[in-house]
Amino acid sequence: MTQYLIYFNQQWVGDHTEEWFRSRGPLARAVVDEIKAAGAYVFAGGLEEDGPIFSADATSGTVLFSDGPYVETKEFLGGLTIVDVPDEETARMWAGKIAEGCGWPQEVRVIK
Repeated sequence: MTQYLIYFNQQWVGDHTEEWFRSRGPLARAVVDEIKAAGAYVFAGGLEEDGPIFSADATSGTVLFSDGPYVETKEFLGGLTIVDVPDEETARMWAGKIAEGCGWPQEVRVIK
């Protein structure tokens, strides 16, 4: 079995009404429940936009903690799901279901 990270950047979500987001919640939770029932679930969760956000950098030989994201960027991780599946085809299937449930694109990467 191989673990795959299925994730999205917050900027891929787009602008929607609160009602739209509330309508997507049950759909997204249903997909997570389906992943669990299939025995492929490792982890799933969304990330808080407003913090706390901090970074740890040890490249100087001493750990330096800084508030805020490490680099200035226009995109940041919004949420993720990790599945443990037998092949890429199954990972694609789950990514498609998550994309349909959430209503925005997902990206998939193998965890090594």
